[in-house]
Amino acid sequence: MKTLLLTKEEVGRLISIKEVIGTVEDAYKAFSSGQVVQPDYIGIHLPAPRGEIDFKVGYYKSNEIISMKASSGGFLDNPTAHGVPNGMGSVLLFDARSCALICIMDGSLLTGLRTGASGAVSVKALARKNSKKITTIGTGNQARMQIRAISLVMQIQEIHAWSRNPETLARFKTDIEGEFGLPVILAGSKKEAVEQADILITATRGKGPLVEAGWVKPGTHIVAIGTDQKGKQELDPQIFRHAKIVNDSIAQCVEKGETSHPMNEKIITMDDIHGEIGEILLGRKPGRENDEEITIFDSTGMAIQDNTTAEKIYLNALANNVGTFFSFL
Repeated sequence: MKTLLLTKEEVGRLISIKEVIGTVEDAYKAFSSGQVVQPDYIGIHLPAPRGEIDFKVGYYKSNEIISMKASSGGFLDNPTAHGVPNGMGSVLLFDARSCALICIMDGSLLTGLRTGASGAVSVKALARKNSKKITTIGTGNQARMQIRAISLVMQIQEIHAWSRNPETLARFKTDIEGEFGLPVILAGSKKEAVEQADILITATRGKGPLVEAGWVKPGTHIVAIGTDQKGKQELDPQIFRHAKIVNDSIAQCVEKGETSHPMNEKIITMDDIHGEIGEILLGRKPGRENDEEITIFDSTGMAIQDNTTAEKIYLNALANNVGTFFSFL
């Protein structure tokens, strides 16, 4: 048999963010339907100035595909020292019926796409229908991807943004206003930015609370993206005390997600977690029930998201004769 190789450029031509919103919805439903075997992912932290590399593996019983993704980030010296990006990814797909390797693809775009799509899926399920203002704490690539995806599921009126880095903040304003034609308001403080939010995105590499409970107004939907490893944190744990808490995977979020912090401080218990996003999408649990609720979507990222998205890329490649076949044997 032969294995398909897909480069970053090819992957970029084979999938759209709109398609990925659908693959992520499928992933969440599959996970909450017991169709997924997903071992705990492995994270390796390397000595400074290097960052971390994560390995996520998942098997989806419906499509009979096993996926394995290696994803690195935080290697800030890479562009100058090694001539490669500061974050990279690679995905392997195996036919679960034989465990033959059917595809190797660049995974750097996939991670950003499916993470951005996860925020959009949560907005559909949990945000107020009259939401107009988005605030993003952090203005890197993932903040941009969140806006790209969310713009497909709601009508954004304006964007408020805060970052520690004034240059990054100014570049974000220029880029987003140019791409979307929407006003980007640069906040003078985190508090000022958060107080404006109908939808609050936190997409940083923070290691302490950046958002205080008193800043979050009733009815806000929070998309907590940055905390996916122990040691990371973006939200004041007190925010969880009176919020509707929704996880992508409860097992992951209580261990290494944003939900772990109020759990560890005894602010909440397992009984206070409303459920998983897949349960809401399947209609087993309600989403937002009134306009005053503060809702939190804690997303640690799951292998099944990589699986369903990579499968779509693979099938699109086959349908369009894109990529290069080779044989190990």
